[in-house]
Amino acid sequence: MNELIYNGKHSRDFGIYISGSGTFNSPERDAETISIPGKNGDLEVSHNRFKNIAVEYPAFIVSKFKDNAAAARVWLLAASGYHRLEDTYHSEYFRLGRFTGPLDFDMKFLNRAGEFKLQFDCKPQRFLKSGEEVLMFTAAGSIYNSTEFTALPLIRVYGTAAGTLTIGNTIVQINAISEYVDLDCELQDAFKGSTNCNGNVYAPNFPVLSPGGTGISFSGGITKIEIKPRWWTV
Repeated sequence: MNELIYNGKHSRDFGIYISGSGTFNSPERDAETISIPGKNGDLEVSHNRFKNIAVEYPAFIVSKFKDNAAAARVWLLAASGYHRLEDTYHSEYFRLGRFTGPLDFDMKFLNRAGEFKLQFDCKPQRFLKSGEEVLMFTAAGSIYNSTEFTALPLIRVYGTAAGTLTIGNTIVQINAISEYVDLDCELQDAFKGSTNCNGNVYAPNFPVLSPGGTGISFSGGITKIEIKPRWWTV
């Protein structure tokens, strides 16, 4: 029997097991079409993004229905916002999803078990767990993106003084470093712990990891960098 993990808790801890029949779908591209008089066909205007996707799991509670159903309601509905979502059908990936309800149970077997559906509103990416592995560079090198999608990494830059970081064609000038600074290329933010470091970083564009190989180098007071690539696919 298969299970899911949501917000750090396993469905099996609530007596819940799942089917993965609703987990193989893909998200929709966000684009619109414009019809131009006198021109055959429509013009596509892409917004360069994917829309959220609904991921649905047919599920069932196999025993202790009353107690497990009550505990599952709290587990799924207590925390708002997006949380990590995994399942055993796609063990190499995880999603970011949110559960908004409802929970509608179909009671079975003298009210000792129940069937229902778990539907999550998910961000479109399937993140590869391999993209959570931190890659360290103490000298110039390269990193290879084997997917077809541009990744937005988390980069930790270590150093003792100002320096320059170059990733692909993107140059980031770091004007001051106190041990390290983190660059979140998705949020386009620089920080150390809870301290904002944007004032110490000049980055008209934050680095990205395009499909294929990307060169990496650094100079000045930078001593090493660590990259969590955040590979993803659909």
